[in-house]
Amino acid sequence: MVLKKKKEIQVDAFFLDHQQLEKLQRFSKAEEQNLASLLLRCAQLSNGIQQIQCIKQIMPLVKKMDQNSACDPMVKACLDILGETYFSLGTKNPLKKVLASSLNGLPEQFMTLAVQSFVCCLGEELKTTDVYLYRKVLDNLASCMEDFSLGRASIKNLFEEVLQFLQKSLLDIQEENRKNNGNRIVQTQLMHDLLIAIKVSMMFVQKLQENIQGSLWKHHESFVWQSMCSLLKSSTNFLTDATLLQTVQTTSGLAVILFTKAMYEPVEELPSLISDLLLGSVKHAGVPVWFVNNCGTLCTEELSDSVLLFLCHGALAMLEWKNGSMGENGEQLLLDIASVLLSLSSELKESSMATSLSRILAIWTNSALAALVSASPNLKIKLNGNSDVIGKLLEYIYTHWEHPLDAVRHQTKLIFKNLLQIHRTTITGFNEKSDPFFARLIKHLLSLEWHVKGKYASLGCLVECVGTENILQLDRTIPVQILDVMNDQSLAPYASDLLETMFTNHKTHFTLSFKDSTWIDQWHDIWVSPLLVILCEGNHDQTTYIIDYYLPKLLKCSPDSLSYMIRILQASADANQGSRSTRGALGALMACLRTARAHGHLELSNIMSSGLVSTECIKQGLVHQHNQVCIDALGLLCETHRSTEIVSMEEMQLIQFFMMYNLNSQSPSVRQQIGSLLRKLFCRIQESSQVLYKLEKNKTKQELLENSTERHPLGILQQYKDFMSSVCDRLFEVLFPGSSHPTRFSALTILGSIAEIFSVPKGQAQVFQLDQEIDSTRVRTLIQCFTSTFEEVKVLAFGLLMKIRDVALNLQDSENLDLLFQAAMDLSTSTKPYDCVTASYLLNFLVHHEGLQHICLGKRVEHNPQMDEDTSVSTVEKNTLSVIKLLLVNVEEEIFQAKKSLLQAAASFPMYGRVHCITGVLQQLPFNNLTLVTEWKEMVARLILMSYRLSAVVSPVVQSSSPEGLIPMDSDSESVGRLQMILHEIQPQDTNDYFMQAKILKEHCKVEPEKLSDHRPVENICTEMRGKERQTCDVTAQMVLVCCWRSMKEVSLLLGTLCKLLPSQATSEPSDGLITVEQVKNIGDYFKHHLLQSRHRGAFELAYAGFVQLTEMLSRCNSESLCKMPEQWLSCVLEEIKSCDPSSTLCATRRSAGIPFYIQALLASEPKKSKTDLLKMTMKELMSLAAPLNESSSVIPQVHALNILRALFRDTRLGENIMPYVADGIQAAILGFTSPVWAVRNSSTLLFSALITRIFGVKRGKDENAKKNRMTGREFFSRFPSLYPFLLKQLEVVTNTLNSEAEELKIHPSLFLLLLILGRLYPSPMDGTYSALSMAPFIPFIIRCGHSPVYRSREMSGRALVPFVMVNEVPHTVVSLLEGLPDSTSPCIRQNNVHGTLLQVFHLLQSYLESKQLVSSDFQQGLGDIITCIRTKLWLAKRPNPCLVTRAAILDVLVMLSTHLGKFQKQVTAGPDIQSSSSPVAKKIAKPPLSVVHLLHCEFHEVRLLALEAILLWLKQINSKQIAEEGGGVLCLLIDLEGTLLTVALKEKNLQCFCKMLEILYTMDLRNVLLKTECSIKMNPNELLTWSLNIVDISNSTEVQSIALKFASKLVIHLFQNHQQISEEVLKKWVQLIDYFCGDEQQTEMLLAAAEVLKSITSFILTNEKLILGLTDTLTMWKCVVLLLQNEDLVVRDAAAEVIQVAQSERKSSKGTEFALRIVNAPMALDLAFAILCELLQRWGEIRAGVPILLEWLLGDSDLKRDSETSAPEEDDYLFDKGEVNFWAEELTHVRQLSKHLLQLISMTHLTLPDHRDLNRLSRIALDQAQLVGHLLRALPPTPEFSKTAEFTRLAIQNERISVCLKILNLLKSDDTCKNENLEK
Repeated sequence: MVLKKKKEIQVDAFFLDHQQLEKLQRFSKAEEQNLASLLLRCAQLSNGIQQIQCIKQIMPLVKKMDQNSACDPMVKACLDILGETYFSLGTKNPLKKVLASSLNGLPEQFMTLAVQSFVCCLGEELKTTDVYLYRKVLDNLASCMEDFSLGRASIKNLFEEVLQFLQKSLLDIQEENRKNNGNRIVQTQLMHDLLIAIKVSMMFVQKLQENIQGSLWKHHESFVWQSMCSLLKSSTNFLTDATLLQTVQTTSGLAVILFTKAMYEPVEELPSLISDLLLGSVKHAGVPVWFVNNCGTLCTEELSDSVLLFLCHGALAMLEWKNGSMGENGEQLLLDIASVLLSLSSELKESSMATSLSRILAIWTNSALAALVSASPNLKIKLNGNSDVIGKLLEYIYTHWEHPLDAVRHQTKLIFKNLLQIHRTTITGFNEKSDPFFARLIKHLLSLEWHVKGKYASLGCLVECVGTENILQLDRTIPVQILDVMNDQSLAPYASDLLETMFTNHKTHFTLSFKDSTWIDQWHDIWVSPLLVILCEGNHDQTTYIIDYYLPKLLKCSPDSLSYMIRILQASADANQGSRSTRGALGALMACLRTARAHGHLELSNIMSSGLVSTECIKQGLVHQHNQVCIDALGLLCETHRSTEIVSMEEMQLIQFFMMYNLNSQSPSVRQQIGSLLRKLFCRIQESSQVLYKLEKNKTKQELLENSTERHPLGILQQYKDFMSSVCDRLFEVLFPGSSHPTRFSALTILGSIAEIFSVPKGQAQVFQLDQEIDSTRVRTLIQCFTSTFEEVKVLAFGLLMKIRDVALNLQDSENLDLLFQAAMDLSTSTKPYDCVTASYLLNFLVHHEGLQHICLGKRVEHNPQMDEDTSVSTVEKNTLSVIKLLLVNVEEEIFQAKKSLLQAAASFPMYGRVHCITGVLQQLPFNNLTLVTEWKEMVARLILMSYRLSAVVSPVVQSSSPEGLIPMDSDSESVGRLQMILHEIQPQDTNDYFMQAKILKEHCKVEPEKLSDHRPVENICTEMRGKERQTCDVTAQMVLVCCWRSMKEVSLLLGTLCKLLPSQATSEPSDGLITVEQVKNIGDYFKHHLLQSRHRGAFELAYAGFVQLTEMLSRCNSESLCKMPEQWLSCVLEEIKSCDPSSTLCATRRSAGIPFYIQALLASEPKKSKTDLLKMTMKELMSLAAPLNESSSVIPQVHALNILRALFRDTRLGENIMPYVADGIQAAILGFTSPVWAVRNSSTLLFSALITRIFGVKRGKDENAKKNRMTGREFFSRFPSLYPFLLKQLEVVTNTLNSEAEELKIHPSLFLLLLILGRLYPSPMDGTYSALSMAPFIPFIIRCGHSPVYRSREMSGRALVPFVMVNEVPHTVVSLLEGLPDSTSPCIRQNNVHGTLLQVFHLLQSYLESKQLVSSDFQQGLGDIITCIRTKLWLAKRPNPCLVTRAAILDVLVMLSTHLGKFQKQVTAGPDIQSSSSPVAKKIAKPPLSVVHLLHCEFHEVRLLALEAILLWLKQINSKQIAEEGGGVLCLLIDLEGTLLTVALKEKNLQCFCKMLEILYTMDLRNVLLKTECSIKMNPNELLTWSLNIVDISNSTEVQSIALKFASKLVIHLFQNHQQISEEVLKKWVQLIDYFCGDEQQTEMLLAAAEVLKSITSFILTNEKLILGLTDTLTMWKCVVLLLQNEDLVVRDAAAEVIQVAQSERKSSKGTEFALRIVNAPMALDLAFAILCELLQRWGEIRAGVPILLEWLLGDSDLKRDSETSAPEEDDYLFDKGEVNFWAEELTHVRQLSKHLLQLISMTHLTLPDHRDLNRLSRIALDQAQLVGHLLRALPPTPEFSKTAEFTRLAIQNERISVCLKILNLLKSDDTCKNENLEK
């Protein structure tokens, strides 16, 4: 179900002038309708669509007229007017098309007249002389030639005039373009006009060919011939003019070929002329003179690549390739074009050219297919799959199928598809399926890795050729392999498309092969069963993408498979409900049902009524622990195929149930999905309600409503209304004090959707209106959301208030309004940075209030009386102006004070808040229709001035070389001196000389200056400032800096906003804009100054944000002087960088600070479609600076250039335009690495890393060597050809330094970079033989890099070698590497060389064995050779080799070989040679008689740890039944280990080992452990328990504590179950430890351990029929569960929810068969926990004792007095401290749930509590607290929610807790008193 916006068609009406109307009135008759009166009526209509209806009536009327009326002057007049109208209409106006199609039906007798009228009008048009009006004439000519007989007839009549006009227009536009050079906007307009002119000329020549090729035109003096020559000459000029837009050049290429074709004779010779042009071998002798005269440049000069490309395009598009009309010359031309295009592919790297080339190659394949239909056998041979041309094309495809440009990838797929068709055409008559070319392609493609995106589309094309069955015969597991790939989102769409092609093809194959439907089971096994397995058990991403991409396609192909899926999943849904990490059968079922319903394969009501899926089942889905299952279950309810499907009562109830437990989701994506799904539901309600209203209107159509007997339209509408009302109640209810950010976000998003969907269009009945649900409390709640520390919540609350602003504003009384306004003004000057954001939203809301002027602004700012009288001014505009005035007055005063003392300002009134509010208020003003223009102009000027002043005060700090520490805070003389230096540098505008003397602070320290040097610095010194009111405020360096950089940030954003006020069309009077061109230029200079001089990142990043707004506006504006600004600024800054003038203020440290940002902003604003001249110019300059030719040049320009290049390569907005410079960038970075200057090397490193990301993509995973961010060697070098010789040369230089025989360490700096690039390439089975870039030359150099003395370089060289060795060369290379290893007798063994060689062998073998080589004889032979060779070097693995590193390396090789041999022996009984040769290896790797005990007693803790890890792994495998069959060896190793472990554990000193030992004991069977305890360590079980509890107590490692507690708990349960005594004391300690572990501040590991313990004791202790531990301890345990369920950490909550899962399963088994919610999320689990607890209290018969304890939980144990005292002084501790930010837990949620269950319990059991002692105590406490809370609330200032948010929230929460508690206490007492009275009676 997709929500579509209805599109309205706009038709502009036409109007006639006075004369035309008079003419019509003269002829029109009032009594009967004639043509004139019809036209007159039509012209008087103002609606274009009505005019269309009117025009359609013209023809029927004309057809009724008799033969003689052709002479009627009325008809002539009307046809004249129709002609004038036709030519006056715009080309896009639908009226024009309607008029043309009507006139096409004009009867014969009127034709001559009509043509006369049209010729007359067209003649007038052709007299146009203004170049800027040519476009209209050209559009009219084009319209006349398109399916319009009258138009074409008129053009034929004016043939020569039109030809002359076209010729003139081309020349004039070209001349005008030359005059306007530099004015981008005018030039762009002219380019588009030129393009249209060329297109119209071509159309003219094509449509009127017979006219041109008449008898007259061959005379070279004739007018037509001359004109054609002129057109040809102009087209040739455009084609070769590189300054024109690419589209103009392309079209000119088409035109040149078309015009030549029209003029050239004999036509048979044309192909060879074009061939000669393309190959540059034109012989003048054979070429006509006129061609040489007009296209001389094409014949004589060397043609540029782009011209060649466009000519090829022209030839392919304009010549006739079908039915072999061009003979052999044509066939030769076809082959020539292919060779030219393929040679261009290595030259053209610019993105637009690369795209064009791929498109033209695709056109070539289409032309080749057309030519092959009637081609000579020779061409068929030359285009066969095994031919040279096709080979090169395949090469092109393999290189480009992963191209970063989408368009290129798409064309590559088309080329491949056509290529297969070409091959099929050449082999017609043979069996396609067994064709060797196809077979080879399939084999190659299947052997590719699945991460190659090109593989999918190509396999898809092949499937269409050879069928799925043939491919599956090669490998049956392909469907599963492809499904496994789908956990990667970037591959999922490709994978699902391929699967769709395969299963659709397979189904067709089956349907044709089998008559009956027996095949469906086989089809299901292949395509559906693997899907269901993954849906139940797969990981989150994989299942999500399969459901999104694969499932809909599968259901579309075979809708009947749905019942099969439901049947399979339904059977196991109850047993397999999934978990927090897997969906289980239940989740899979929800996903399948959701997808099926959304795509219209299923009616929910049917499956629910048929009992296939129960309501309970959907309920379990809605509160499932796995987020995605919840979303799917919700999707099942909300998404339908028809948007008007009626929402049933069950659906509404389920949605209400969902909203109880899912609004507080911490995952943003889940919140987003909930919002969008509920939006769909509300749209359904809205749309179906409209249908119901219509039904109610047309009572007779009542039968149309299905089930009309059951549900009456009015009844359904009432249900809708009640449902929506209850939804709103729920949403407002969750916005309680202390509700978490996710809850608020969800509730506000959903409310926003409701407000939007149910807004009332006039005159339409609406089922629900949000306005009616709003009261003043709810408005207050929304306004309080502004205080949220999350801006997104503020945004949503503000958006919602704006949607209901009429109601919201009416509910504000004047007193409240004044308080809110005062709060906003106070917040705007708060020292907490996030307060001003709140102020901004408050003000933005308040400016909509009509009373704001009188109530608030009147007393604060001087008033302009005439503003009130002027009623035309909107409220918002008046209020905004006044608010800005007020803020401006304040900020100007504050700037004045700040000049006196910046410290005072930073501490008391940082000015940025005011500026932030000004920008905020400005942004919601409708600038295009302001009334008070003069006031605004004055205001803008004042704002700009204020910005400059503020900036002048604060900029010295952010521009100092050390902005972060700028305040005299140190008292030692050295730092005082340093500070003095900085202050001298910045010379701040501070008049109270605070900065100028570095003072010693804190008077009470009384340290004399002389003694300073020998004192240690006085601790915690803060500057004390005494302000006006003599209050003391501490100023920290952070505060000064924040005040300054935030002020700079706000100034930048304000100026950026003001720049947008410049009108885009600069009119002649500059008075129209609110801001002048001069002001904009000044703002530009301001940004330039600050971007180039700020040192503080926050300041320049935000100056950049403002500057981007300015540059974007400049690129759009019409003023020529402004358009040229970016270019001037760029050349200036590049000049300044180049000059490296000592006086320059540019910052060379901090990665060049703001300079890269400045250049980025200027370049990114260049229009995307332009020629990007600025980018080209800048890159050229920067490259020359980054890699200077002479060493002597200065270093600073080079550093700047490298830093700027880094920023540009990282900027996504420059996109593909930056790619042509990547190769040069890599060269600059690698050469920069060899610089002796650190700064250059540092910047080169940064640039290099940016380039690696640009080339290979952003690294998504953690695996450094993942296949994803890599490309094949061929693709890399074909995209960056210049890197081939460069890298080769660099490698040679590097390896020469390595090969010195001397022992000293000589490392070339570039070695690592080179290996890093080469290691990112990988081999491809597709690497063909055609490539000019052979990989072989690299191999010897990379092998030599393996001898580097640096370990990491050797490792890298091992990886880098792999892509360069062809697969069939691997065995040979490995053998030669192994032969190079020394023998044991060699005199001098260099271990570095040995190690490097072994690593290379390892990586080569690994890649070779992983590559999907099917077991072939060459493969076996190669492996045999390798094994034979490695036998001779086995000494390296043994003790004679002293180097442990190389011993380990050769062991790695042996282990890898043996594991693969093991796999092969299973696959194939190999030949005897392999078996015999592998025997030494096999012997080497046979299991040694290993003693685990021996290892556990080893003195090295590393050895012990490894042994323990292995034991743990084996135990886990045995427990999960993984090693039952073949694990005999392992089992025998673990016999009798318990005793050893216990003895070793007692002595173990190493923490890690001890922890592992405890874990092993915990994993083992406790009975065995206890048997050994007595004999090996002389402890009985109780002593062991005490020992483990003591460990928890004394250990300071959380890991040890956690595992010890788990072990102790396992022991406790064991002892209880075996009825053994445990002392009270030990049990008490155990309970206390669990309680301690659940504390709020504990680490996650301990919390998880506690959750696991609680889960393990649930059935035995928590939910047992008998109270084993006693009530208090059991309830303490339950309290722990409740605490864990509210923990901040999702993992902890989920683990705690498993306790409830166990408890629910118990309930289910005890109660019988009803469906119980088990796998639930934390909010649901919390609710269930209280329910279970109340039930247990009844079962235990402990209600009387239990209820008071639960009431204490309800009241909470907060000590309010203490809280309020401690919170006060902390207020100003930290600048950015947002107070207690709670992301999840909500106190009031659990209070409300607990009280709900307590009230139920009391009412059910009619509880009486005669024992009042506890109750009275609780009542006293509650009443005292109520009194205290009341007192504290009254003591807060007005609007405390803004000024004291945290305190206000805390008190509000406590208030609710107390009142709930008192309510229940009163109930208990009243019940009680009633009972007593009854007894007395």
